[in-house]
Amino acid sequence: MPWGLVAEYMLRVLLAIAVLLHKGLGPSGRLAWLVVGFSFPLVGAPAYLLFGRARLGGLRRRRYTEVCAAIGANDLRRAALGRQPDAEVPDAFERLATLIEQGQGQPVRAGNRLDLFANADGFIAALERDLDAAKQQAHLLFYIWLDDASGRRIADALVRAASRGVCCRVLLDGVGSREFFHTRTCSELRACGVEVVEALPVRLWRLTLARMDLRNHRKIVVIDGAVGYTGSQNLASASFALKPEYAPWVDLMIRVQGPAVHDLESLFAQDWVMETEADPSLLLTPLATERRAGALVQVAGTGPIGQNEAMRELTLTALHTAREEVILTTPYFVPDTPIYHALMAIARCGVSTTLVVPARNDSRLVALASRSYYEDLMTAGVQIYEYLPGLLHAKTLTVDRQLAVVSTANMDRRSFDLNFEVSTVVYDDDFASRLRQLQRSYLERSRQVELEVWRQRAGWRHVAENAAGLLTPLL
Repeated sequence: MPWGLVAEYMLRVLLAIAVLLHKGLGPSGRLAWLVVGFSFPLVGAPAYLLFGRARLGGLRRRRYTEVCAAIGANDLRRAALGRQPDAEVPDAFERLATLIEQGQGQPVRAGNRLDLFANADGFIAALERDLDAAKQQAHLLFYIWLDDASGRRIADALVRAASRGVCCRVLLDGVGSREFFHTRTCSELRACGVEVVEALPVRLWRLTLARMDLRNHRKIVVIDGAVGYTGSQNLASASFALKPEYAPWVDLMIRVQGPAVHDLESLFAQDWVMETEADPSLLLTPLATERRAGALVQVAGTGPIGQNEAMRELTLTALHTAREEVILTTPYFVPDTPIYHALMAIARCGVSTTLVVPARNDSRLVALASRSYYEDLMTAGVQIYEYLPGLLHAKTLTVDRQLAVVSTANMDRRSFDLNFEVSTVVYDDDFASRLRQLQRSYLERSRQVELEVWRQRAGWRHVAENAAGLLTPLL
């Protein structure tokens, strides 16, 4: 009896049962895993066990619940930070605000001042100034920290802050910043009293408990509970030494002053305590009693814990509020079925819908998968632009010049389902207009993809793009 064939057949059957019982995949995800598993069972089955499920591990999941409860118990600002009477969201966005608050987000906060940084140099200079002015605490959370000119500049500012008695805490993703942990700069930071901690460390023994590719992709800075930063920028120069051939990397960061800073601080505290078991009360600063005019801001922390659909639901609801215009920028556009159809639906309804992506992507597979959607999107009326000067890495969304979203999340399943991300939603005409103006500047440096020209591309490109598109649920 050909026992090898029997074993291979049983492997396919067991994989099919596991995939069909998986609640979080959805039809397209199940179909993709079944195609891979039935075509290449010896590869597909182990791949599904390692990467098919958003497994954080039972112990870590319970720990996360405990941490959130501890922070909630210690964070006496919660009652004071509930939605204030002056935090009146426009009617068009009330459902979005409620959704975010229910899905691991925070209430809308009034009285925030927002500054926009459209390049790495401006952000690094501003962050250095704020670190030099720090008096009590400086908290930094990044996916990538490179030991380049920008990285060393911030490291020097942290050393200066620590020498003044400022408590400096740095949390870096274990994969994104793996090289930085072995640099002299990291050693010097620790020697000077800066706490540098690895988030979601990669250990082979964890393979049996959790996925190794669940990452902390957030970018958060909080200084003295008074100033916060978030956006798409890692701690790296625009030349991005890891992949300089795609430079400059074009990012966007916002600087926040106001009550929303404390929501960024709470997210940092959650992630820090998860890795260190520190006392949460040591990380949370008192709420300023002064109330001032400013933008309405809502912070949404999403990830593979709690309501795992929060990022997807946020994006879908924001898109469906549009009545006139949507502009979306993302470096990695591999939408799931709901987002894909939402973009086509709003375009068909007469909403001016514009998508801006890099002309050259650092992931060839993602680039091919992205382009498999172009024809249907353009047929529905979506305008697609490819940014030319470098890799556009900003993740932004504006709606009707009234709503703005600045996020760390890409438009792909990894950001929606697997990564810890943070999105800042701003209900303010002035800020939305400023962000839209920046988006329009991206368009001026982009080429529009023309539908008729696109249809005439080589046949082998059709095949390659559609083949990559089949893997969308796995990317």
